[in-house]
Amino acid sequence: MPPKRKGDECGELNSRERKKLKVADARTIAVQSVPSGSSSGRGEQAANATPGPSRTAINFDSMKGLPATLDVERFTEARAYEINAMEKAIKSAKESSTHRAWQTLPRHLRRRAASHNVRRVPLRLREKARAEMDPAKRKAHGGARPKRGKAIQMTRTESLLKRQRDKTWLETHIWHAKRTKMENMWGYRLSVTPAEKAFRPSHRASVHGSILHDASYYATIELKGPQSVILTTLETCCDPQGSGLKQCVSGSRTCDTHMYEHDRWPLGLIGPVTIIWQPLALDSTAGEVRTEPKRGSKRKGKGRQVAAGDDAALDPSSQARVVWVRAHPAVFEDVFEALKKSASHALQANKSKNPTVPFQIEMNDLRGSVNAFEIMGPKSSQVIKGTLSLAADDEREDFKKVWKALSDLQTPGNVPRRMVIGFKVVDPRLKFPPQNSKPSYPDIPSSSAAPPSNLVFPTSLTAQSDIWDEDQRDRLKKPKFKKKDLDERRSKLVIPGTKLRALRQDDRIPVMLVQRSLEACPPSSPSSSKLDKAQGIHGWTLLFPAGWSMAFLSSLVYTGTRIAGQRERMKQHFEAGIATFPVDYPTSRACEAASEERATLEREKWERTPPAKRANWEKLGTRSPWRADWDVVLGLEPTQPGVSTDERLVTTQREDPPAAAGVQPVPLKASLRPWLLRGPKVPSILSNLSLDPPEFLNQINKLRERHHMAQLGRDVDAVQLWRTALAMVRVKMVGRGVPNDLASIYKMNDIEARKWLVAMRHSASAGTNDDEAPNESVLGDIQAAQEDIIGYVTTGDTSLSRGEGFALGAISVDQYLALRRQAQRLSQPAVVVKIRNRDATVSRVAYIELLDA
Repeated sequence: MPPKRKGDECGELNSRERKKLKVADARTIAVQSVPSGSSSGRGEQAANATPGPSRTAINFDSMKGLPATLDVERFTEARAYEINAMEKAIKSAKESSTHRAWQTLPRHLRRRAASHNVRRVPLRLREKARAEMDPAKRKAHGGARPKRGKAIQMTRTESLLKRQRDKTWLETHIWHAKRTKMENMWGYRLSVTPAEKAFRPSHRASVHGSILHDASYYATIELKGPQSVILTTLETCCDPQGSGLKQCVSGSRTCDTHMYEHDRWPLGLIGPVTIIWQPLALDSTAGEVRTEPKRGSKRKGKGRQVAAGDDAALDPSSQARVVWVRAHPAVFEDVFEALKKSASHALQANKSKNPTVPFQIEMNDLRGSVNAFEIMGPKSSQVIKGTLSLAADDEREDFKKVWKALSDLQTPGNVPRRMVIGFKVVDPRLKFPPQNSKPSYPDIPSSSAAPPSNLVFPTSLTAQSDIWDEDQRDRLKKPKFKKKDLDERRSKLVIPGTKLRALRQDDRIPVMLVQRSLEACPPSSPSSSKLDKAQGIHGWTLLFPAGWSMAFLSSLVYTGTRIAGQRERMKQHFEAGIATFPVDYPTSRACEAASEERATLEREKWERTPPAKRANWEKLGTRSPWRADWDVVLGLEPTQPGVSTDERLVTTQREDPPAAAGVQPVPLKASLRPWLLRGPKVPSILSNLSLDPPEFLNQINKLRERHHMAQLGRDVDAVQLWRTALAMVRVKMVGRGVPNDLASIYKMNDIEARKWLVAMRHSASAGTNDDEAPNESVLGDIQAAQEDIIGYVTTGDTSLSRGEGFALGAISVDQYLALRRQAQRLSQPAVVVKIRNRDATVSRVAYIELLDA
């Protein structure tokens, strides 16, 4: 029989047999040989032992023959050869193992590059992996820098700063970049959405748990000056509807309002802002005056410093105050210019009234000085209290009551709206890992007998915080101890796992907690929504000095709080039924810029799609597929069928002669463009169904006079103002259908509206077979005329909280009142419209109501 392997005929060993011999030799333990001249009591037999079973006599007395004492040193020397042989055998057997270092790892720890890079192997196996590597590969991966260009090598800090030339990174950028999708937005590199599937879990976290969003990109503008001058400045550039500006002067609450260009309300909408007043100290006097502005600040006005004994200093309205205005980064420049112009006019007006008492207003840009986290959800209060530890015993009784009641809150919505809480905490890394505080639920009989004792009320004393101090913010710009320093202190603890105690040299961080609610209208508001009964989303906004984002984030995320990007934050506003800036603020500059960017991306994607796979806008009858055409909605441009606003879409129809053009545009002044009417007084302004342009202008002028602004009748025509006004609405689908972004909103005549209502009642009633009743599908196939379009959907999707299609949109104010009169004729409680998506041919019926209602 021929040999199976090569080399068997000559008696040579193959590789497998050599490997077996090598392993067997490595596992053999050496035995010390007995010298020929020695004797163990049996002479020749001891030197020439023969194999076979041992002939040892069995002694049942185990203690017989044992020495009384044992010398450990002599015993070890006598057995030294055996001990060394055992250690050598173990080492040789380990080195001759058939598995390499990375092969001994479990499969979930193996990496493809582990055999080439020892840093990818756990620390306990790196020495073995380094010994198994080839010398050539070890030299290639040694990490030595090349000789050429070593002097111009950039450090890690320099390379990271180089990547931020055209945008700004947040302090949590690297943490978010590993876990979320990032995009350049408004001059920052922001998180868009988590990399994991988090659409529904994020909504559940905002409704039942807690979710965190890093809002440090929001800009903060600081105003310093007399209280009366600052109030005049804010009144001339903020929404005059409501009394929130004067209610928040004490500093116990914040004010959420809209910023406009100076003296242009209701025109010139910029965007939403939040105003926070610094609470007055208990020992503050009316004669306190701010010192000269620091270097780098922007000061408005000139004059000497007011002495403490001046007559004007006795007036409380002349007391020096500090105000923070927080705005979206997309409108920071516009907000700053509006405040600057309003401050100049306020100082000029004050100088004309009191020439002998000069004042000044100092404006500072605090971007990069104050960071913010938005923590939403019913469990956000327990997360905050479990993560943060107070620096010391606070002497304020009101704050003790608030802090004690924080863990027992079922939802932050139980706290007064926009309440401000100020306190000081220790480094949250000392308490890592944190534990959420558990609420205590009292017994029902005892709680019903007496009113709850954990009710809290906003006061200026509770809102006191050292975060307003610029020197403290600069001192805390960088934490005193790094994480490795705290880990070294933690490793020296006697009992492992215990929390570190705050020492005298540890940092104390001043923070500010602001209650935040996303809801259409408060439940006690008389203009609360009738159609939309969506539940609001409540939480907190945590403000703290810059440099501490990662210290707070690591502890807050460890509690099980989810992370929200821009998509999750937008969905929170959508589910609550309120507008999101800037996409739901049409006619504003920020919205126009966002719409233009979105239109460019969607147009490029549409052009890359083959013609057979993309929508044919001409056949669908969509006039403006990329962005909302408000000029056509308001009648400022003719509505010609087959003509697109996009220059790249070429129609196949010939151009009609000028005489056959569509509806002629209304002759308006070129300076007056479409504008958006927002504010809490919008429902009352539009409550009168017989409202005409003069009465509309009269109501606006009354609100302007309340804030000492001139009337609009001199330079603005009432008819022009009426026909160019837009109002935000909520869209609630009656039956089937999900409205998408840029869906068109159409009006219907009375006959078609009655048919739709009958069809919807017929489809809702089960078991009725009426062949003469209008069919919903037949009515939906009727294509609406271009002249019937009255608005567009700005944000639309399936609402998870409502379980149906929901949208936010904008329509003409004139058409809204016309639809209200139509609903009155049809005896309907709400306005009925038709909705058609831009890529669909079927229309659906929906109810609409004002967004501010």
